[in-house]
Amino acid sequence: MSVAGAAEARDQIRIVGSSTVFPFATAVAEEFGQTTSFKTPVVESTGSGGGLKLFCAGVGEGHPDITNASRRIKSSEIELCASNGVQEIVEVKVGYDGIVLANSKEVPQMELSLRDIWLALAKEVPVGGSMVENPYRYWNEVNPSLPKKKIEVMGPPPTSGTRDAFVELGMEGGCKTFPEIKGMKKTDKKAYKAVCHTIREDGAYVEAGENDNLIVGKLQANPDALGIFGYSFLDQNSDVIQGSVVNGELPTFENISDGKYPVSRSLFFYVKKAHVGKIPGIQEYLAEFTSDKAMGEFGYLAEKGLIPMPEEELAKYREDAKNLTPMK
Repeated sequence: MSVAGAAEARDQIRIVGSSTVFPFATAVAEEFGQTTSFKTPVVESTGSGGGLKLFCAGVGEGHPDITNASRRIKSSEIELCASNGVQEIVEVKVGYDGIVLANSKEVPQMELSLRDIWLALAKEVPVGGSMVENPYRYWNEVNPSLPKKKIEVMGPPPTSGTRDAFVELGMEGGCKTFPEIKGMKKTDKKAYKAVCHTIREDGAYVEAGENDNLIVGKLQANPDALGIFGYSFLDQNSDVIQGSVVNGELPTFENISDGKYPVSRSLFFYVKKAHVGKIPGIQEYLAEFTSDKAMGEFGYLAEKGLIPMPEEELAKYREDAKNLTPMK
């Protein structure tokens, strides 16, 4: 059945990728389906890495038209795309997002530094002048000012763009507060990255899949645990969960948009130019997504927790989407 379906012309846009961008893409897809003569696009949440793998696998009706990503496409992924004939890729920045560490509102809010986060979650940490397997089991062992609670953090798997951004901004941000490790960046970049980016695998960090709503449910069931996900999920569930203060800053709309909150990142989607004109509605979908009523300061995506881009930046990406300008 599916083989026959793939061989026939597809009359519906297929979108894969980031679980963080998923709610925004879904909102646009629904609006697009309701306000145009095109079918509502099919949007799947596969994670950023998983989405780009599917997107880069080839050209034609059996492959997705668009992939969402909560990080920028990697050069290795551009190469993979090219090797499979996916040549012209249009990059559209969606806006900004913060990565939050949240817990249940039934317990006190956590106040963490980037150093606390790294010491709690790194595979190896410095103790007595040498790197050892992470010995910390409780938050107060990481920092005496923190509560005596077991370190239990639920977060995304390695295929997730949220995980990539978290290790780069959150983990590395704390890791480089140790001068002896920061110095490694110049002498041995590979070793530095391994130390700063590798998350412990002894049960303190629990991979919770690509479904961020699942993590929200688990935080309600276990008030001692923390969960890692995009700001929009905190925004949508602020009645039951709260974001931790990081380096003295709360994960608020304002703090993320002006860069005060330290764990902030950009969100994107990528379009296969070769599919435009073959799969109906791609250009019209892009026009809806980049419109003021969707992506603007007071658009319906901001209501869903997206941090909009400044007007000048939005105009650039809107122009790129309109002209289908491929990435250089």
